[in-house]
Amino acid sequence: MSKPLVKPGSPLSAVVTGAGRGIGRAIALELVGHGYQVVVTDLDASAAEATARDIGAALGRGLDVTDPEANRDVAARACQIAPLGAWVCNAGVLVEGDLTALSVDQARMMVDVNVLGVMWGVRAAADTFRDQRGATGGEIGIIASLSAHAPVAGLSVYAATKAAVLSLTTSLAAELHKDKIRIHAVCPDGVDTAMVESMDAGGDVRAALAAGVLLTPPQVARELVDMFGTGRVYKTLPPWRGVVARTASLAPRAAVRIDPLMRKVGARRLRKAGKR
Repeated sequence: MSKPLVKPGSPLSAVVTGAGRGIGRAIALELVGHGYQVVVTDLDASAAEATARDIGAALGRGLDVTDPEANRDVAARACQIAPLGAWVCNAGVLVEGDLTALSVDQARMMVDVNVLGVMWGVRAAADTFRDQRGATGGEIGIIASLSAHAPVAGLSVYAATKAAVLSLTTSLAAELHKDKIRIHAVCPDGVDTAMVESMDAGGDVRAALAAGVLLTPPQVARELVDMFGTGRVYKTLPPWRGVVARTASLAPRAAVRIDPLMRKVGARRLRKAGKR
């Protein structure tokens, strides 16, 4: 682990959303290791509290990221522990299926959590950073996705929300720069989490992920936190997948033709893994 970001004797608090498990938990643990007093939040309050105890965080509490005032309440609570130094918007949901197969509630949930939830978190964090006397800005982290860069059949709504979040990140980097607030996003390929595990093992989406690189939550956490204190706005994990994805976005017609081949590769990998 690299040296702590928080100076000894000058503790800062950090909030991580959706941190009861998976990537959020790994980010919270990474921030604890860097000296932050971490507030672990999750829609599942009991999971947040359990994670906080397990990793030595300052506090665990429930948070519905789609509620703007709830985000502000968490920011205020974090400031009672120590001045706010970082906020990570990790909470997200995914429902498999083509747009026409999703219910209205499923589509709306992804937009509400994945896009609006990030907006309300960023706003609560940014306002808090500005209000703190003698503050020198702060760090905002956002979990986007490789799907933000390229067409992903079967995940059209999810991919659209992540593309929106990445666009939001780049615009916010300019908006918040004058306040010395740094914003960073990571766009990982598939990550070995309960979300991915819950996907249909024989489905096209799982096959598409298997054709790429399955990362671990600690890998994503380290890459995000390593950007803190720098001017780096976003990075794709692994980098070569970002190049492939962005190339596909520039030639969507070709990507449509290649996609079935990639899914066949992934399905073959899954079959081989199942035989081991």
